[in-house]
Amino acid sequence: MDIPGQEKPLRDAITGLDAGETRTQLENELIQHRQHLRELPQGCAPQDRARVELDIAVALLGLGKQVEARELARGAFDVLVAAEVWSDAVQACDLIYGCEQDDAIVALGNGVWLAVTYPVPPELTVNLLRHIVDETPDDSDGGAVAAVAAHYIADMRAKGRQHENLTFLTSQIVAKVAKRHRGIEDEDSIRMWIEIHELNDPGELLSKLATVLDAMVADEWWIDRDALRARLPVQ
Repeated sequence: MDIPGQEKPLRDAITGLDAGETRTQLENELIQHRQHLRELPQGCAPQDRARVELDIAVALLGLGKQVEARELARGAFDVLVAAEVWSDAVQACDLIYGCEQDDAIVALGNGVWLAVTYPVPPELTVNLLRHIVDETPDDSDGGAVAAVAAHYIADMRAKGRQHENLTFLTSQIVAKVAKRHRGIEDEDSIRMWIEIHELNDPGELLSKLATVLDAMVADEWWIDRDALRARLPVQ
């Protein structure tokens, strides 16, 4: 489902044309982005270079060059985190996940942590949490946690028409997971299912999500979470 006004994930930017047109367009974009990178002034901000590298990585991924795309996006991620450009860092993780290399799930876990911790556009956070739903088995509690977390983030962060569209989407995701998880479909049963699993409590929900992310990432965190937490504003 496309959401009006929603910025599409980076790796989805290559869809919408037939195969021949897509390849030609991507090859042209790759040339343009590489030229743009060469023309950047020597003293430009590192994050500006990293953003162009992400554009190059998107084109490379679309052309089937997953390894090259992953390497470029991974380097850009570190630069973007150092510059605290969180939305672009999250998109870098989404792109690395889409490259389907050995660290795809690790990238997804790192991206979700940043997307939940920082006020990035809610559609980006929902997109990454939806990947967790897709990756988990039907009977997995992790999928339920990710689905409800996506709905919580959409409800908290989205405004106006975006809120209406995004929460409608996340409600559908929650309903899908409830059906596959416990075979329930009506709203009252779904509400009870959420309460039984203590997912209606934001603190408990985020704690369970942290456990899911720890299981996904193991010891391969690309960020210093303690240092980042210490710099968060006191609520």
